[in-house]
This record gives sequence, C-alpha cells and structure tokens, in this order.
Amino acid sequence: MQLIRRFEYTIKDLFARAIIIGALHLYVGEEAVAVGAISNVGPNDYVMSTHRGHGHLIARGVDVNKMMAELYGKETGLCKGKGGSMHMADMKLHVFAQPVVAAGLPLAVGAGLASKLSRDDGVTLAFFGDGAANQGSTHESMNLASIWKLPVVFICENNQYAESTAASYAVAGGSVAKRGISYAIPSDTRDGMNVLAVYEGVKKAVERARRGDGPSLLECVTYRYEGHEEGDTWHTYRSKDEVEQWRKRDPILNFREYLVKSQVATEKELESINVEVEAAISNAIQFAEKSAFTSEKEAMKDVFTDDCY
Repeated sequence: MQLIRRFEYTIKDLFARAIIIGALHLYVGEEAVAVGAISNVGPNDYVMSTHRGHGHLIARGVDVNKMMAELYGKETGLCKGKGGSMHMADMKLHVFAQPVVAAGLPLAVGAGLASKLSRDDGVTLAFFGDGAANQGSTHESMNLASIWKLPVVFICENNQYAESTAASYAVAGGSVAKRGISYAIPSDTRDGMNVLAVYEGVKKAVERARRGDGPSLLECVTYRYEGHEEGDTWHTYRSKDEVEQWRKRDPILNFREYLVKSQVATEKELESINVEVEAAISNAIQFAEKSAFTSEKEAMKDVFTDDCY
C-alpha cells in the first residue's frame, strides 16, 4: 500500500511539472482494495483493471520501473510508451486495463470462460467503479457469468463519485452489492479502507469460484482523496470537510497503527519499508529518465493491422 501511495504522489508531482503528460487518474486513498483483493490470487489468475489502475498493477507485482517508463513515454515502458497511464498492461502477469468505463467486465467474463474451459483453476478479479455499476455491460457481464457459473469475482470500488456525480444520488437503492440478488450472485459489502476486511471478503469469493460455484459481487466502500483526474476541480462538488473525514480512516495509517498495537510489527520495521519504497521510486525515476523515447518507427507498430475483414 505504501508503494502505491508513493508512486501516485510522485507522478502527481511529475505531472504538475509537465515532466509527464496525458490523463492521470490517481488511486490515492483506495490502496486497501487493490492490495486486499489481489493478495488472494496466483499466477494462473487474471486481474482486469480500470482507468484508475496503477494500484492494481503494483499490487499484482508489476515492475514499477516499467510503469514509470511508460508514463514517461519511453521504449522500456510496459507498452513501449504507447499506452500511457490508462492502458497499462502486463500480459505475463495476467493484468489488463480498460480505460473505457465498464469495458473491462465483458473481457473479464471472457477470461473466466477461458479458465473454465481450460480447467486451469484460474479466477478473474474484475474491478469497476460506482459509475461503471450503472453501465449496461456491467449487468450483462454479471448475468452471463452467473448463468455459466464462471470463476469471476466482481469488485466494485465505490469511491463515492463517478467523476463528479455522487454515488448517493446515482446508485438506485443505495447499494451496488444489492444488485447481485438479481443475478443470483452472492454479494457482500466491505470496508474498502480496511485491507484485512477486503482480503477476507475476496478470499471467500475466490474460494467459491475455484470450487466451481460461480461468481460473486463485492462492493468495497472507499474514497479517492484526489480529483477524478489531475486538473479536476474537486472542491466544486465535494467539501474539504468531507475529504478530511475520510482521511481520518486512511487505510495505510490505520493499518500501520493496527500492526504496531497487535505487535505484528515494530515502528522500526515499518519505517524500513518506507525506506525501501523511497529507494524503489527513486530507481524508477532514474530508469525512466535514462531510457530512450520510443522511436517514430516503433510508435506505429501494434497500432494498425494490414488485414481487413
């Protein structure tokens, strides 16, 4: 969680100084969801991310050097500098991103079907936001996953706002989790600011999927501290007091306090993690800055096809 937080605030600063450009959607505040959920999956499993996906990739173990290089537009980036923030993917680690809202869920169902047909024991985690919860493709995906009993875990990261539209207004019935009833999918609501609560909820869903009992739906109630994207004037649709109230439930600070009080870790041990994180971020920046920009010839590859159907 600390690595995600530092990565995000680092690229926020780089963006402000125009060192990196393009749309940038930060994951700050939601770290417990990605880490708690993805800690339950292995190499044969799939992770379908979103446009706000840096946290998912880092939790999956994607190389932050390559992630940083991608944001710099360098040839050593995950997608050779051609994907940018919203299109990051690592095929070897089975983690994909779909920048179009809810567009990843049908693909997650496809991954789940592939796992079921190949009998590889794979499970797919399909992340989506409260805004995507109202898209037709989300409901179509849940319906198909249910009738075919596919090993897919649908995880709604309800961070309270679909861009600037409050979930309290746009989510009919007040709960995304309740919608699972319509598709005979077991549903649960979890505290998305508590990494252990997320872990335990997803663990049950993953175990169910591996048994062949089909999909599950989890709504993780969380909050993004920053705007929808960099440059968003978030103060026009939410108050500073609201943000501060959510910051008091910070997933990293509260988990750190829990670890110390439970005598699982000492302050010194936790501080050593921060030192390692700072070194990793520093190395990532150096790696990106020393790498070459993607050449014009390379930039045109993998973009168009010569085949017409």
